[in-house]
This record gives sequence, structure tokens and C-alpha cells, in this order.
Amino acid sequence: MSDIADIADIELLLCHADDQRPVLEEGLPLESAADEPQPSGEELIHDFADFSDDPNDLSLQRWSVIAPEGPAGDALLALVEPLIRKREQDQGAPVVPYRVPAGMDADAAIRWGKSVYHDESIALEDLPRYLLVLGDLDEVSLELQQAMASEALVGRLVSRSAAGYAAYVDKLLSSERAPAREAQARALFFTAQDGTAATTIGHRALVAPSVARCRDTRQRGGFKARDIEEIGYDGAEAARSALLEHLGRPEPSMLFTMSHGLGAPRRGWTSADEQRAVQGAMSLGSGVRIAAEDLGDRPFLPGGIWFFLACYGGGTPAESAYHHWLARLRDAGGFGGRVDGVLAGLPRPGDRPFIAALPQAALASPRGPLAVMAHVDLAWTYSFQDMGPDGKDRASRFEGVFSSLVKGARVGNSYNELLRHLGNANHELAAMYNQEARAETAGKPLAPDQGRAKRRANLWMLREDLAGYVLLGDPAARLAIDRDRGAVKATPAPAEVRSPVPPLPTAPPALAAARARDAARMQRAVHEKILGEEGDRKIAERYGITREELQRWYDAYCEAGLAALGELP
Repeated sequence: MSDIADIADIELLLCHADDQRPVLEEGLPLESAADEPQPSGEELIHDFADFSDDPNDLSLQRWSVIAPEGPAGDALLALVEPLIRKREQDQGAPVVPYRVPAGMDADAAIRWGKSVYHDESIALEDLPRYLLVLGDLDEVSLELQQAMASEALVGRLVSRSAAGYAAYVDKLLSSERAPAREAQARALFFTAQDGTAATTIGHRALVAPSVARCRDTRQRGGFKARDIEEIGYDGAEAARSALLEHLGRPEPSMLFTMSHGLGAPRRGWTSADEQRAVQGAMSLGSGVRIAAEDLGDRPFLPGGIWFFLACYGGGTPAESAYHHWLARLRDAGGFGGRVDGVLAGLPRPGDRPFIAALPQAALASPRGPLAVMAHVDLAWTYSFQDMGPDGKDRASRFEGVFSSLVKGARVGNSYNELLRHLGNANHELAAMYNQEARAETAGKPLAPDQGRAKRRANLWMLREDLAGYVLLGDPAARLAIDRDRGAVKATPAPAEVRSPVPPLPTAPPALAAARARDAARMQRAVHEKILGEEGDRKIAERYGITREELQRWYDAYCEAGLAALGELP
């Protein structure tokens, strides 16, 4: 092991399904990850999606689906046909589905991206940046979803039944077609404070700072939520009641929850069906939980977006990214058998990977959320409890996601705010591996260095933890808020601005009314440009003007507002 001393343990958000005690009662030291080898293949060289135009404009970014090959894929495409037709209207171009074989590993997924997705015959402006994967992890592999997440904005839709797929599509389209009633969304935060080290650290280092940061930013006009609330309670049963009460309101809401996810009982799973029904459900402590079967017909964050942080909350992969690391710790000894229980609950060779039942049920519910961000694989406290050189907690890594969601951005674009940090960790870690490789090749290997070992362990854990997040649901979904009203509310109207220019002579009533209508139209166009949810080209087309004319209106609006500010006492 590398020589790193006095480093706090990293904690695991996983508990046994029977007694709901943590699978890892004590954390593991960061030093144990310092000697992880560089992954094989091209895993570290991806560039994460970047957009030179409006990332929320489907006419610019385009949308498509990835479905399994064969009859199963045909059936899935038929179930989401209404959504495909709607997205064709949104982007003004046909949707051409992609078909892929099952079981693609990481290398096959990267090759597919290079040869099929980046087909040289496809014009760059026609390349779909929003991709909806259809089917479970054994139909379209997790490796493909993760590989394409470095190229595009990717979500996945899974349901145990055809009715679940149809219900989700109907819910999403109803949300998009109905007039938005609210100008701003709610931002809700919840921690299952069960007294364990992992959730205690999670609340201290992520949830409480996030609430404080969002409230502070809101006061300065930067976090566009109507309410920012941390859901409180006293006891596990009260936690369940409080959570379900807040989630029953039919208001556009973003929800962030942190809890242990349910893992294998101490006796082990009695069957694969039991595991698929329970693993990854939300533990509230003291035997209280929220699982797929508990949702039923009750409203659960209707029309909202849920960020669910827990082990296996999003699903269970074919192989854990942490298996080789934990096995090496077990074989090396010195950890008092701490990792045995974790290893016992990891996927075994031949196990079928799957998306967890709880987010599946939430998405299939007509009164459930439009999208869920969750963790596939083990979830540690590491994505926010940074133990790098400065040792700071990193709640800010998640703030971009929250802020983007409440502004009404498409959820794939919001999810990309988190993946940017994964891209940064990837590049930094790759640079370290390359530097070490060059030194070895030159016959001058780098001398052992405590600071370097700590930094490498930090980056390895950060990369693996961030890579475990997945988006479930259509990446083009968004909270149903009236973004026009939100923009008008956030921007002073001309009537409220004291213009330094002398007033024009009184015009005849008909001419004055016409001018007012035209000014209101110009104001709406400028507000849409300020909001930034659509590109200039689409706004200009809607108002029947050129982009140059839109820019002229915008410049005039800004100049008048600036002049008015200069006149304030």
C-alpha cells in the first residue's frame, strides 16, 4: 500500500435489507485506492458533451432513441411511438432510431460510438445529442450508456410491463402539452438521518451546505426556485410520512434525497426476483423503507425530477467497478473482515444486471416524476467528501444540477453538469498515469511521494463514484414551469424603468395601442433571449424577424435598462 497517513475513512451508502444496518459498519481508508492500475482500453480519453449552441433547443441538438436489436426492440419502439412523433415535431426533423446488440462491453461501446454514432455520412448538425435508451441493462448494456454519456445527453427508460412504458410516455407528453401553471419550481432536500456515519457525513458535507448555498444564491437572484426546503422529521416513521406528504403535491419540484440503499440481507437473497424487487430501495432506518411496492397509486413527486443518492438506487451492474479493489483489500488483510460483507453482496459472474425497481415504479406511475438521477453500483460519500490535496467538501459539484433543473433546463443538460466533474477527473488521472508511464519508459521511475499517492487515490475514487450516476427517463424532459413568466418576473418590465429620454408626444389612441402591442411583443422576444432556453434562431423564427433584428432589440433593451440604473438615486 502507498504511504498515506491520517486520512479519514470513506463511507458506503448501503445497508442490509433485513436489519437495515450498514453493510460497512466502518469506512475504508482512502490510501487503499492509491495503487489502482490504469484501466485498459480507451476508458480515460473521452471528452464530455459540449454545446456551442443552446443545449435545450431540440431543433439544434436533435433527439433519438437506442433500442435493442430484434423483436424486443421493435416492441419497445412501438410503445414509445407517440414520444418519437412528438420529438420529431420538436426538432423539425425525422427521428432515426439506433439498434444495438445486447451485452456490449466498454470497448465494443466505444467502437460503436466511433463507427455508428459518429458516422461520417451524417452532418454534424443532424447528430442527435439527446439519446433515450430503451430496455433494461441486459438488453442495452450499461457500458454503452456510460460510453455515450461522454458524447451526448443520455437517459434510459425501463419498465417491467408494456403498460409502464405507455404510462410514462403519456405522463411526459401530458406534462409538455398542458399549460404551465407555475412560474417557478420547488427545491426539496431530504436526508435519512438514521445515525449512521455515511448519512451523517452526507448531511453535513452535502445536503446542509447545498440548502444553504441554494438559499444564498436565491437571495442574490441566481437560484430560480420558488421555495427551498429541507424536509425535517423526528424518527423513521415520521420521515416516511413527511417525505410522502411533501411529494404528494402536484407542483413542479426538484427533489434530492440521500439515504442508504437496501442491499442483500445477511442471509442472502432467496431469489433473483427478490433481489430485483428490493435492491436499491430507500432505507429510512429502524426497519422503515420506501420500495417499489409502497408507491402503488399514491402521488410521488408528480411531474418532478428526483435525484436519488443511495447504493444501487439506480440499479445493479453486471460487475461492480469496485470488485477488484475490495478483493485486493480482503486478500491483503488488515481490515478486520470489513470488506467481506460488501463483497458478498456484489454481483456475481453470470448475474443479470438490472435497473432498480423503485425508480422504475416511480417513472411508470402516472403521478410520479418525469426523470430520476440515481447511482448504479456502490455509492460512496466520495463524490462530495473530497479528500484531495485541499481536503474540502464539494457540495458545489451538485449545485449546478439543482440550479439548472429549477430553471427549467432539460434534465439531460442538468445531469451533464455533474458529468463535467467526471470529465475533469478523467483527464487529470490520465495525465498522472501518462507521466508515470513516460518516467518508467525513460528508466527514471518516479520516487514514492505521499502527496502524489494521495492525489491519485483521490482522483480514482472520485472518477469511479461519479461514473456510477445514471439518468433514468427521457433526457429531454423538463419541469413544467412557465419560463416566460419566470423571465418577466426576474427582469424589470419597461414600465418600471424610469427612462432618461424625454417622453414622445401623445399619440392617437389607436396608434398608442399598436405601439404598446408591438413593444410587448418585442419585450417577450428579448425575455426569451435573456432566459436562454432556446437559441436566437428559433426565437427569431417564432417572431418573424431576423437574428440581427432580435439582437438589435436586445441591445436597445439593455442600453435603456443600464441608463435607467444610472439615474437611480
